[in-house]
Amino acid sequence: MTPEPERLVVFVNAERVEVARDATVLDAVRAWRASDAPAVEEGRIIVTDSRGLPTPATAALTGGAILRLAPSRERDAGATPLTAE
Repeated sequence: MTPEPERLVVFVNAERVEVARDATVLDAVRAWRASDAPAVEEGRIIVTDSRGLPTPATAALTGGAILRLAPSRERDAGATPLTAE
């Protein structure tokens, strides 16, 4: 039996990110771009799964998860658009 890896590889906006095995969606966002985490927590940015369905920030991850960030429909008109840094 092969031991489980200590870290998971997930993808956030098509970028490979390594997180702890017990990481949440929000942990993956923080690992990808920490500056977007507060907006996810506040609901200004939503996270969707590979099917485009909204995923709670507190959801547990599995290896190979694909996450995408998108502005919330309720976001402020003056919010900064999502762009690659």
